[in-house]
Amino acid sequence: MRIPTIGLEIHAELSTKTKMFCRCLNDFREKHPNQNVCPVCLAHPGNLPVVNIAAVEAVVKAGLALGGEIAKHSHFDRKSYFYPDLPKAYQISQYEEPLVTGGRLDGIRIRRIHLEEDTGRLLHELPDYKKADASFVDYNRAGVPLMELVTEPDIKNAEEAVKFASDLQLIFRYLGISDADMEKGQMRVEANISLDMGTKVEVKNINSFKAVHDAIEYELKRQEKALEEGHKIIQETRGWDDKKGVTLSQRSKESAHDYRYFPEPDLPPLDLKEWDLEKIKAEIPELPEAKTRRFVQEFGLPQEQVWTLVSDKARADYFEEAVSELKALSSKADPQILFNYFLSDLMGIMKEKKADLGDLKIAPEHFAHLVAMIQEGKLSSRLAKDLLLKMFETGEDPETLMNQSGLKLMSDEFELRGVIKGIIEKNPKPVADYKKGKATALQFLIGQAMAGTKGQADPGKLREMFEKELEV
Repeated sequence: MRIPTIGLEIHAELSTKTKMFCRCLNDFREKHPNQNVCPVCLAHPGNLPVVNIAAVEAVVKAGLALGGEIAKHSHFDRKSYFYPDLPKAYQISQYEEPLVTGGRLDGIRIRRIHLEEDTGRLLHELPDYKKADASFVDYNRAGVPLMELVTEPDIKNAEEAVKFASDLQLIFRYLGISDADMEKGQMRVEANISLDMGTKVEVKNINSFKAVHDAIEYELKRQEKALEEGHKIIQETRGWDDKKGVTLSQRSKESAHDYRYFPEPDLPPLDLKEWDLEKIKAEIPELPEAKTRRFVQEFGLPQEQVWTLVSDKARADYFEEAVSELKALSSKADPQILFNYFLSDLMGIMKEKKADLGDLKIAPEHFAHLVAMIQEGKLSSRLAKDLLLKMFETGEDPETLMNQSGLKLMSDEFELRGVIKGIIEKNPKPVADYKKGKATALQFLIGQAMAGTKGQADPGKLREMFEKELEV
């Protein structure tokens, strides 16, 4: 059986305010073509680039987070390679002295992380133009800071590749250096694939994790079949056609000398030995792996549930703050109950309303107050659902909303006994079933009582009183 050897090249656009070598806005949301451009990023003669230090710091932060070694000296190179949508007809990148070397993630070694500029975008169709024989160039993206991470060829299958790329995306988001949204082109993956350490093929245009998996799987099978039929694997660049589910040959693969790298004459070398790396390291937040371990230990939740939280930093932060508030409010604080209401009820409302945590009016302390009231028997589950919807709309504290609405949990035994007797009289068959040992019949009776009180009764109290009333 042939052994796959896979390495990844992952590009991520950095979330800086301005572009890599000029002061134009770095704004992926800009829909109008050629708005965020200037003489520098349009390569007008006589206009010189200036390094965006925030972009350099972002790459250094990524290197430190991944356990890489930060270069003491670094510089930028010209990469002589024609991009139709890069106006200089070369790219400012890094070759001999990348900012970061080494590091590791998921057991996969990282070879290097370097910094370069992104290209513009070619648009082959515009609503105002009906001719199909023309392409248009939008330079808004040209010059955006682009971080490239290159792994060693340690990956053995498509699943490992997807896990590495998705875990890296999450780390970038935790660091706050890139949104790394593949659907928006903020993160792109290229895979170098070979069998038995033979000739490698680079697959480009991979823009989703599913495509990463499918492209690698297809290419491994294609190469396996070619070798079995006695064909040689050609070193080439292939593109992934997502619709057809195949890789297609684009061009023969270039070697490093084909790019004719040489130090960028318009930019001075970077001297990083005087940088305060400890300060940058101190800005690195708790990363997903460490946060997962801590949540499991502190909150007692299963790892699968913890990962549901940790896989979104904003979600994890909200939940942790809510747990802290819950512990301050209630001696019965149970993170599991808070998780259940958070995931099923609160996230359910947000999904229905097409909202995210950034739009949420409910403060973590108010959500914790709601759960505390449920745990202390001041609020039924049914009433909590109605109240949570009001909280979503207003952002008010649950107790304030209850007082304003005149809602309260029925706990008076005399009042509840009247409800229970009425339910028993109207439902002789479930009563008879319960007395014969059918436990589910009791749940039906409790449900009827909850409906009759519009969710304002304590189901635990109802169960206790029904059992007493129906004692055989």
